[in-house]
Amino acid sequence: MIRRHLLLFLTLFVAVVGGGWLTFRSNHAAPPAQAVSTSPIGVGALGRVEPESRVRKLSQPGGFSVNRVERLLVREGDIVTEGQLLAELSDAVQKDATVLQAEAALAEVRATLEKVRTGGRPSEIEAQKARITALAAMEDMNRRDAERSEQLQATGAGAKAAAERNRAAAARSAAERAEAEAQLETLARPRPEDVAVAEARVRNAEGTLDRARGDAALSRIRAPIAGTVLKIYARAGDLVSTDGLLDMADLTRLDIVADIYETDLPRVRKDQEAEVIVPGDTTRYRATVREVGWMVRRTTQAGSDPVAAVDARTVEVRLALDDAGREALSRRTNMQVQVAIRP
Repeated sequence: MIRRHLLLFLTLFVAVVGGGWLTFRSNHAAPPAQAVSTSPIGVGALGRVEPESRVRKLSQPGGFSVNRVERLLVREGDIVTEGQLLAELSDAVQKDATVLQAEAALAEVRATLEKVRTGGRPSEIEAQKARITALAAMEDMNRRDAERSEQLQATGAGAKAAAERNRAAAARSAAERAEAEAQLETLARPRPEDVAVAEARVRNAEGTLDRARGDAALSRIRAPIAGTVLKIYARAGDLVSTDGLLDMADLTRLDIVADIYETDLPRVRKDQEAEVIVPGDTTRYRATVREVGWMVRRTTQAGSDPVAAVDARTVEVRLALDDAGREALSRRTNMQVQVAIRP
């Protein structure tokens, strides 16, 4: 009897446990497999506003020498043209004077070269010919006097000293005539070596003038591009510091510089459309991928870059803003924005 009751109890226990296990399996069974989505996804990133021309920092062109601003000819917000004079440094007047001296020296050596090349003027040549004629006549007269003195000396009628003086006068007259003829040859046909020396002096003076003009240009700061003056760091009377003189950029074309993670780069291509979200602005501005950078940057620590992240590897992608975005963000250079690049 006891054995029968024990067998019945074990049968009921197994039935209860088995039913519970089947219920658990049915409630926790794996859902049916679903197809993996293959639809493309976009790319999101942080970015900043930057002119396509980049921000140009202008400083004194003279290198590391400390200089003072003499005249500042622009203000913040002024629109300038390429090559426009923006400022003059204090040594501009001194360097201008050096340029004038170099120009005068060059004019002098050029005149000398021209004189050497052309020889003497017609009046100088005629005067030299007349001088040669006079010297030839005097030479002939002195020669005859010397001959007569020698004849008289042979007969004992003349003095030996007088004969020697006449011979010396004849020789001197011959030398003077020869010298005058040589000068006439120089006036008529200049020597090649004289021309070469004069030309070398002209080249030296031209180099001195070019150097003086280059030094004078370093005392004047001109706009490298057409654009807008964004920030001025030194004004009239101030020394130009390491910050430079001013910042300028061409605001007619604005970019959004987005730092895309290297893992997202395969989903970015040129001419891709994107949206730019500006903090505090409900308007979304349109942009187009214009340029994908050539180098992966590794950011090991947070810096001043608004999109920097610790130990991040990113590539700069430049997006061109549309006209509406350019007008809205023209005074927001370096502002941080959000970028959503569409698939």
